[in-house]
Amino acid sequence: MGVLRERPSKLGGGQSRCLYCGLPADRVLTLEQDWVLLEPDMAPLAHTVPAEHRWIELSDGRVTVYGVCPPDPFQRCRIEHRLGCSAQQLPDLWPWLTTLRAENERRVEREQDPEPPRPPELWPDAG
Repeated sequence: MGVLRERPSKLGGGQSRCLYCGLPADRVLTLEQDWVLLEPDMAPLAHTVPAEHRWIELSDGRVTVYGVCPPDPFQRCRIEHRLGCSAQQLPDLWPWLTTLRAENERRVEREQDPEPPRPPELWPDAG
């Protein structure tokens, strides 16, 4: 066996277009011999991504979920394209995040409502 001088190929992966938004995503083989679409050119620090959404690249080009908690502070990972896809609903990563997103949606609706009536110019004498 010789020394590998270049990065291994992605085992026939390459890029595919997302069926929902049409953007390109990296199609990568997993350890389980399934395919996953990963966000291209994005490798956040692993500790910033929930454990079940961290994908690490192995030396042969395949990826696997990296559920080690806490991860090495300098470990980089990949994320699935569906997390960044604007045409798909974001999964429930944390219950408080879902609640926050719902509250923010209500705030947007309130801000888009017409302006409430202005108070009268003169306030009644209260004493």
